[in-house]
Amino acid sequence: MMIRKKGIMANLGTGVIYGIVILLGLICLLPMLNILAISFSGSDAAAANIVGFVPVKFTTAAYEKIMEDRQFWRSFGISVFRVGAGLVINLVLIVLMAYPLSKTKREFKGRSVYMGLLIFAMLFSGGMIPTYLVVKNLHLLNTVWALVLPGAVPIFSVIMVMNFFMGVPKSLEEAAVIDGATPLQVLTRVYIPCSKPVIATIALFSIVGNWNDFFGGLIYMTKVRNYPLQTYIQTLSVKLEDMLNSGGSLSSLINAMEVSSQNLNAAKIVVSVVPLLMIYPLLQRYLITGIVVGSVKE
Repeated sequence: MMIRKKGIMANLGTGVIYGIVILLGLICLLPMLNILAISFSGSDAAAANIVGFVPVKFTTAAYEKIMEDRQFWRSFGISVFRVGAGLVINLVLIVLMAYPLSKTKREFKGRSVYMGLLIFAMLFSGGMIPTYLVVKNLHLLNTVWALVLPGAVPIFSVIMVMNFFMGVPKSLEEAAVIDGATPLQVLTRVYIPCSKPVIATIALFSIVGNWNDFFGGLIYMTKVRNYPLQTYIQTLSVKLEDMLNSGGSLSSLINAMEVSSQNLNAAKIVVSVVPLLMIYPLLQRYLITGIVVGSVKE
């Protein structure tokens, strides 16, 4: 009888956990479905706030508005290059900095000084204006490197990788040294292969951070043609008054009236999220392990 009662309680607890997980999943999913439905709905339905989870008066006018001009694709290419370059620079510099910092004070006598500088820099950053002045004086304005280099070494990611390296068995390194491996060979052939979870985690952080950032484009770019995608889509809007004042054609006015600000904003969100939804499933299996192990120091 007691065993049966415990079994019922266990099943009840499992049911409650599943119910909570499903509820949290719906809380995250339903707003996205609503945004997707709005992006494919007619302008009058979106403006009247009558769109639920199914498009009303289905239309692709919002996406046509976003994708019809060449600047959209130019900005898309800039963002793709920014993500790729930022990812490579982040991974190389983070790993090269984390490896020596994972050594003991006996092996790396200046470790405490460097760690103190890193923690200080993480807690007290230079700020927006000094960073802008540095970028300007280096003549990087209106270049993609102004978007990549200021965030080349995220200190939080360095600490995560450092702590993960500390958890790698020392016996592996000792065996490699006995076989004649150099420090660089130990890093590339022992530590990095053992650290796939944390490397995948910081790679995901780098991709998401570089892709989603739009403020850097506003600060460092003075020409619209150099905007990354997230900055550019923030500038898209339906300007009927400007079209009327400039003598726009009847067909262009009709096309503009097919899209409301609600449609356009919803389409912006969908377009900006799709690439991340494609990348995240490839890295998510490493995410939890990388965060848990890399954030705890032994």
